[in-house]
Amino acid sequence: MDNKISGAEALMRSLENEGVTTLFGYPGGAIMPTYDALYDHNKTLHHILVRHEQAAVHAAQGYARVSGKVGCAIVTSGPGAMNTITGVADALMDSTPLVVICGQVGAAMLGTDAFQEVDVVGVTQPITKWNYQIRRAEDIAWAVSRAFFIASSGRPGPVVLDFTKNAQTAMIEYQPQTIDFIRSYNPCPQPAEGAVETAAKMINESVKPFMLVGQGVELAGANKELLSLCEKAQIPFATTFLGLSAAPSDHPLNMGRLGMHGNLAPNVMTNQCDLLIAVGMRFDDRVTGNLKNYAKQAKIIHLDIDPSELNKNVKVNLSVLGDCKQTLPAITKLVDKAKHKAWIDGFKPYDEKEYNKVIEPALHPTEGPLLMGEV
Repeated sequence: MDNKISGAEALMRSLENEGVTTLFGYPGGAIMPTYDALYDHNKTLHHILVRHEQAAVHAAQGYARVSGKVGCAIVTSGPGAMNTITGVADALMDSTPLVVICGQVGAAMLGTDAFQEVDVVGVTQPITKWNYQIRRAEDIAWAVSRAFFIASSGRPGPVVLDFTKNAQTAMIEYQPQTIDFIRSYNPCPQPAEGAVETAAKMINESVKPFMLVGQGVELAGANKELLSLCEKAQIPFATTFLGLSAAPSDHPLNMGRLGMHGNLAPNVMTNQCDLLIAVGMRFDDRVTGNLKNYAKQAKIIHLDIDPSELNKNVKVNLSVLGDCKQTLPAITKLVDKAKHKAWIDGFKPYDEKEYNKVIEPALHPTEGPLLMGEV
């Protein structure tokens, strides 16, 4: 009895094995065998047809951010694949777990400048966590499992699979695979020996601590761990825009948003604190402004899961590498209960100044008659 299935069917089963239920895409010639297989799985794989490949990737990003799952998009070769580039790059910058599957010409035609052939692997290498060209149907289960593992682990990000047409149509005996370990890939590194203890000591010695909270806290699911540390040590904090959902906006220690689109108080107090603790954020220019004048008076601790972010933009006194879901509670155990009332109260005058100078005039722009446009 012949139990062989097509590579396209193997892809559908692999996606189902990864828990995919929703995907976004736009069909074309080089990915058509996959769409034929997708039709047979319409009860388990809900496909949302977009009008442009860029929309497919952005929709998959939004789905990932709302659901907490890996977003998945399927497009054709050449122009279809190239239309995904902005979304893929955005997913890398925003740490969004994403798997993009692109059609490609048959393996025998690679390198011949065939119709709608583009070096997708070469183009997307700088903007993905991993990319791979599937030339044999036998590699599908392995490549898909590896792609979802890499996209969702460590610092999340995009993966691109370049799926040749011959691999989609070839017949194979399918065996599902689960990849949860890659020797050369360490998604959850451990902090250096003594780093946690040193961080706790620096917090205990601080009189004016201030914490910068980024999206990494939300991605790690470390919201409670963040508040436990801040409440125990009475550390006021502010968030980046991507980190807004990491803590309640009405929490008494939440001083608002950071950076050029943020609030006055946290930006001023960044340059008055004696200890700056950055968690899951990357010190981008929209937060720091001119680095020559950024928090020069403060000692800086940086907690992040991505070693490439440590000491990249801002040189710090202490790096704590690791998942903040683990490092934050480890530090919390070692810090003393503290009160920094005078320091925390120091934020209030700047809040009042911002309200009087910016918010109040915006709410009540004029005392006289209003123009139609103002109404």
